[in-house]
Amino acid sequence: MDLNVLQIVLVIIVAFIAGCGSILDQFETHQPIIACTLIGFVTGHPAEGIILGGTLQLIVLGWMNIGAAPAPDAALAGIAAAIFVCVENMDMEQAIALAIPMSMAGLALTILVRTINSGTAHLVDAAAAKGSTFGVEAWSIFALVLQGLRVAIPAACILALPDELVEAALTAIPTWVTAGLTAAGGFIVVVGYAMVMNMMATKKVWPFFFLGFALASLTELGLIAMGVIGLCFALIYLDLSPEFNGGSQTAVAAGSGGGGGGSDPLDDILNDYE
Repeated sequence: MDLNVLQIVLVIIVAFIAGCGSILDQFETHQPIIACTLIGFVTGHPAEGIILGGTLQLIVLGWMNIGAAPAPDAALAGIAAAIFVCVENMDMEQAIALAIPMSMAGLALTILVRTINSGTAHLVDAAAAKGSTFGVEAWSIFALVLQGLRVAIPAACILALPDELVEAALTAIPTWVTAGLTAAGGFIVVVGYAMVMNMMATKKVWPFFFLGFALASLTELGLIAMGVIGLCFALIYLDLSPEFNGGSQTAVAAGSGGGGGGSDPLDDILNDYE
């Protein structure tokens, strides 16, 4: 697919924002559901971008930083896979399988950038010691820009590949490799979702899982309907479970003589984490 100059610039900007989001975390722009969707809209393939982003999101939900060990890079994985699908017309299963090695390449790049920024931190300290607000802000922005470039530059390199070269490379791939990538793209999603379930699995959650599985299998409910049902069950559970209503029931009992009311169980949960 041939992109015009504006589309190429927008793709690189989205890649840069995704790279920055991977270290900021406030806006979650590095998540595939956002990055792939934006690439899809920029390149004129919104449906492909949304489907690819949603599929990859099930994988990266199981990725997390543990101590000093960073997780595979979701930003480069999502951006590269979206370019492969929306620009290079690669099969979605193959792009999903290739997203895994791209995430490892992104991990190597983010380790390199963080190593460089360890020196930048000393420059920030030096500027702070001099009382230079501008210096602190400038070096902090410089560190953030490096994180954006580590995704934007690989994205630009992928875009620079001629369509003929990409098509020739895809044609040269043996059938057994293509079939393997297709199979891997299918079970990688299942493994990612299983990792998320493994972290969330408790005796109190399993009944909801099997209930949702049964509803999805036995009815024609869409994703929106399933989401509404899940939200309703969650609210009902929070409202009826003694675990979340102990404080509110106490408040009701204490204030029953004076017309006082109980607290919101959702507020109680949020307050526990403050």
